[in-house]
Amino acid sequence: TVSEINSQIKDILEDAYPAVWIGGEISNFKTYSSGHNYFNLKDEKSQIKAVMFAGSASSLTFSPKDGDNVLLFGRISAYTPRGDYQIIVSRIEQRGIGDLAKAFDKLKKQLESEGLFDPKHKKEIPTLVKKIGIVTSGDGAALHDILKVLDDLGDESYILIHPVRVQGDQAQGEISQAIKYLNENFSDLDVLLIGRGGGSIEDLWAFNTEPVARAIFDSQIPTVSCVGHEVDFTISDFVSDLRAPTPSAAAEMIVRKKIELKEKLKTTGKNLFSAVNLILENSSQRLERLKEARLFTKPYAIYEDKIAAVDELDFDMKEALKRLVALKEENLKSATHKLALISPLNVLSRGYSIVKDKEGKILKDASEAREGDLINVMLSQGSLDAKIEKARTS
Repeated sequence: TVSEINSQIKDILEDAYPAVWIGGEISNFKTYSSGHNYFNLKDEKSQIKAVMFAGSASSLTFSPKDGDNVLLFGRISAYTPRGDYQIIVSRIEQRGIGDLAKAFDKLKKQLESEGLFDPKHKKEIPTLVKKIGIVTSGDGAALHDILKVLDDLGDESYILIHPVRVQGDQAQGEISQAIKYLNENFSDLDVLLIGRGGGSIEDLWAFNTEPVARAIFDSQIPTVSCVGHEVDFTISDFVSDLRAPTPSAAAEMIVRKKIELKEKLKTTGKNLFSAVNLILENSSQRLERLKEARLFTKPYAIYEDKIAAVDELDFDMKEALKRLVALKEENLKSATHKLALISPLNVLSRGYSIVKDKEGKILKDASEAREGDLINVMLSQGSLDAKIEKARTS
């Protein structure tokens, strides 16, 4: 049976390689919650799976990571449920940085010195994304995850997929050409998602190459790098306009603001609709109250009251005028009486007279007249023209 042959192979391997030293470069290093470490050890031609259980890992004097050039000590065994063989590691010694890690650091420093990572070159991702370009494997998990997130969020953006290889020797050429092609022929795209799912450092290496980095930098369409998992960093992450930890996160990040804005508009619309309905309801109630007011139910009562008020005002005004005229008449009589008392004519009626010279000047003193002067004597009834025969001063 399969189980029997795998078990026999396991025994043969363990007997043949009970203790070995193997040199190589660490890739796809993972530590699980159990404390066990799983990774690959590789050279330029091949690789072998490795596991370091928690008991052995507790003696580590450094934290192994992808790209480390190390020496492993352990034994060769097999994992019979999958038919995989592996090295059970009991000790790890550092030998330096691996070739891929060296190449990564070298290119990173070169591009950084040229300004390809400078924030001033970063383009802003539009808030209202309507057209999305995707550069990834046509049948990979990354594309599936992106489309699922967009669908779950109810996004209705136009999506243009440019399938490419995402690992292997031809991947870097296809990715860089796809970015250039979309810029030249679909410049109206709002954003480009460039990435793939997780994998080892070798699997992700196309996104650590200079052609891909420069194509992303030269893109006039804003770019989002979404390569691997959150712990994976590639050159494309540094040069792109936005780095997303995963393809799924990239899809959510580029449409989240639009979805939030749509929700806000929807909420605002509901609030506005409620406010208008409330205004209409209040206005309707006011209209009903107005319809029941006396103005509409008994309009004649209003002008009847006004007519009565006008009549009262007319009567009051006439009475006030009568009182005013009577008062003025009394005042006039009083003034007439007073004038009569002081009037010279009243004095004349008691036998006095007023003497004027020929110029009409009233004579008050006999010395003012001369013999022979003509004078006028005004009496209570009529007047006399006379001539002075003699003037007496005493």
